[in-house]
Amino acid sequence: MAFWIAAGFICLVVAALVVLAARRPPSDEAPAAAYDLKVYRDQLRELERDVARGTLSEAEATRARTEVSRRILDADRALTEGTARTGPSPAGTALIAGAVALTVAGAIWVYTQIGAPGYPDLPLMERVAAIEEMRENRPSQDLAEEQAADRPAPPVDPERLAMVEQLRTVMERRPDDTTGLELLAANEAMLGNFRAARLAQERLIALLGSEATGRHHIDHAEMMILAAGGYVSPEAEAALRVGLEREPRDGTGRFYAGEMYAQQGRPDRALPIWLSLLQDSRPDAPWVPPIRAQIADIAFAAGVEIDPALLDGPRGPSAAEMEAMDGLSADQQQAMIESMVEGLANRLATDGGTPEDWAQLITAYGVLGRSNAAQIVHDDAQVVFADFPDALEMIDAAFRAAMAQAGSQ
Repeated sequence: MAFWIAAGFICLVVAALVVLAARRPPSDEAPAAAYDLKVYRDQLRELERDVARGTLSEAEATRARTEVSRRILDADRALTEGTARTGPSPAGTALIAGAVALTVAGAIWVYTQIGAPGYPDLPLMERVAAIEEMRENRPSQDLAEEQAADRPAPPVDPERLAMVEQLRTVMERRPDDTTGLELLAANEAMLGNFRAARLAQERLIALLGSEATGRHHIDHAEMMILAAGGYVSPEAEAALRVGLEREPRDGTGRFYAGEMYAQQGRPDRALPIWLSLLQDSRPDAPWVPPIRAQIADIAFAAGVEIDPALLDGPRGPSAAEMEAMDGLSADQQQAMIESMVEGLANRLATDGGTPEDWAQLITAYGVLGRSNAAQIVHDDAQVVFADFPDALEMIDAAFRAAMAQAGSQ
């Protein structure tokens, strides 16, 4: 209530000042003309005294009187005009007052829509402290997995499921087989069983001990994040930190680190991580599209202007294709997009392509929610690029991102 009283008082004072200012004479010509008129009359009297004393001839006095009289007439005319201009008419005053009232009412209405009446001041340090407190008390991994358990499971390839079931049986008899655990964790993740995958990965890391690489820990963090529906828990954060300490340039780890800070309300920390990652990444890297989709909002929240070029994604459909999509219904547009994706799939099946092309197709299937198609393409790519570890790493990263995308739909 104190806020509204103070705001109302300020509005009334400002409105009164505006109306009073509008009613003032528009210039100071009248006071200046009155002063000039007095001076000129004094000059006429002084001329008469000079003629009487003999210091000024009559002819000179006549010429001086004519000039002074002309100035008196000009000053009198200015005084008359200035007095007539005394401000707006009553109707004009009412119009000004109405405009001021409307402006004040509009300001109050806008504040009630976007403001926070009664909300106390919240300095930056207090906001940061509140965010840190929420961060320290955020839900655990187990709780997040329980909350995400109701999500529908993605379709499963029966052949892969049968293979994983056999692998599970083998691992029950050989629980300390690190190679088997690594295969089990990866295949459980491909099936969308992210909780089972992260449990297998935890067992693998425990067995490897100091031999566990940064990639092992980052994969563990990713499995936890996917099991929690995209949420970065304290346990996932700890795994990320260990992984990035050992592999500071890992793109997946850096992406999830930025995502973590974005979730926690710290865009000032997320933005530099993602900007650096974008600069270091190929355009077809799987984390580039989700970063570009969010970075404008993150930069705005952080109060930072970024280069618009960073928001430009990879080349999309041609101008002719985009023009063809205009005027189509949503279903028709979806069908056209799927046709483009199938065209890419047919080209790869007949003519082959680069690892980037295969990763792009897997990503597209993830966006369309077609996890089975993404699985098939991933499996085919494993055969095609079996002798190229770098290509397989790119394709695996695209597949993990696609499965996460498909699972969130």
